[in-house]
This record gives sequence, C-alpha cells and structure tokens, in this order.
Amino acid sequence: MIPVAAVLVDIEGTTTPIRFVHDVLFPYARERLADWVNAHAGEREVAEQLAECARLAPGRPPLASLLQWMAEDAKVTPLKALQGMIWRDGYHAGLLKGEIYPDVAPCLRVWVQAGLRLCVYSSGSVEAQKLIFGHSVAGDLAPLFSAFFDTRVGPKREPDSYGRLAIALNLPPAEILFLSDVEAELDAASAAGLRTCQLVRPQDGTEPGTRHPVAADFPAAARRMGLPAPG
Repeated sequence: MIPVAAVLVDIEGTTTPIRFVHDVLFPYARERLADWVNAHAGEREVAEQLAECARLAPGRPPLASLLQWMAEDAKVTPLKALQGMIWRDGYHAGLLKGEIYPDVAPCLRVWVQAGLRLCVYSSGSVEAQKLIFGHSVAGDLAPLFSAFFDTRVGPKREPDSYGRLAIALNLPPAEILFLSDVEAELDAASAAGLRTCQLVRPQDGTEPGTRHPVAADFPAAARRMGLPAPG
C-alpha cells in the first residue's frame, strides 16, 4: 500500500467540538457583526468582502445578506472571511480560546515528528482555522500545519476540490489521508483518490457511515490507517 505523506483534517466535529463552533464562535460573531462591520467598513480587506456580498446578492444591503447567511449557516466565502476577522479580534483580546479534543494535539505532534505533512480543509476561512489552532487550549498548534484550505479551493462535497488540493500540495491523491466526521465530504475525497477515515465522536452525535473506515478519536484513526500514535 502507498504510504501516507500528508494528513488533511476537517475542524468542526473532527478536531474541535461542534458545540464550540455553534455555541461559542457563531454567537460571538453574530452579536458583534453589525457594529463591527460599520466600524471597519472603510478598511480594504473588509470592503473587499462587502463588495463580494453585493456581487453575490445584488440589490440587497451587504449586512442584510450576511445576517441571513449566518442564520442559515451558509458556507459563503465573504461571510466566513468576515467572521474570521471578528474572531481574530476576540482571540487577540483573550476573549476566545480555540477548543480542541484532548486526543488531537498529541497525535498531531507525533505525526509531524514522523515526517508527515499536516493540512487543514474547512469551510471556515483560512484565518479562522489559524486562529483556532494558534490560540488553542493545547497551545499554539498552527506551526504544526504546512497548509490551510477553505472554500476558495472549492466546496467540500465536490471531488474536484480535493483534486485541486492535491495539486496544491504537489502530492498524488493516494498519499493524502482525509479525516472528517461528514460522510459526504469523505465520499468526495475518496472519489478524487484520497484515503479517508471518518471520525465518529458520540458527544457530537456523529452517525457512522458504511463507506469509510471509522474511528472514535485520532489515536484510533492512526492505528486504523497505519500511522504512528502516541504512547
């Protein structure tokens, strides 16, 4: 079997409890969105995202579109980018701390020591990804990762997205292992030739599928997929 050269991880429900995203991060951004956008609308990176909102929803005020997309938990790039900027301020102010499952950080460190490349692919913006890992309860984990990908590479349930991701990593798809809790994402990755393993964490209510190897945590995924594990 071709050895794994890179491990690609999802965040929500895979490295981070779903409740942290839905009960902490989303409410934090929602409560501050209007005031924050009004205060920062003149800044270039914010103005660019507001212009993209206007392009995606012509005729509607960008703020109205953002609030609707947030209520729908829509995977829309400008929303994710602006949420990431709001969270950045919260992390830097010490008001937010990225929650990570206890089994994740030890595995990440073992994999890096073994020479594996670690990458993230999440519908949250690249900046939001770096903030969760960079300000995590387990310390600064961001330097462990060599690449971060968000919806700019494509939707997570489309095989072409994973093909583009493999090209960006300059690796054959078969040398990339994707860890996610969502079976539809794993289906897309598998269709593109990636190796897959589903994280099924009972506390998040994840239902095990039938088309991919299943593991309850990162050490179990490592053993299941032939990777080194802590201890």
